[in-house]
Amino acid sequence: MWYSLLDLEMPAPNDIRARVVVNGDSPWFSGHFPDRPILPGIAQLKMVADVIALARQERLWIKRLHRVKFKRIVGPGERLDIHAVPMNGGALYSFRITHGPEDVCSGTMSLENQQDAETTHDQRP
Repeated sequence: MWYSLLDLEMPAPNDIRARVVVNGDSPWFSGHFPDRPILPGIAQLKMVADVIALARQERLWIKRLHRVKFKRIVGPGERLDIHAVPMNGGALYSFRITHGPEDVCSGTMSLENQQDAETTHDQRP
């Protein structure tokens, strides 16, 4: 795994919180960028989806993203806090990644069960 999950908790039924650290030897940093390694935005979004999937104990894929804002660069070895709250029955999540008091990334994410996504994809013309 290219990041380490330090903590995952659900302090309330509709509240997911996790703490992760981005491993310095992550392949995401290889070539992105050689003189100043930066975690790509897609990797940040994947961490959010992984945390939600783990909390729900389901295999989930990102279906859609809405109003995503990247506000801070993430480098190797940084600890990040992920907070996600379901909206509209749980298919849509509002999320925020922070590093200490600073916002890193926020937005909303629609998730789909991996099996459902594969079935839908197989039926497309």
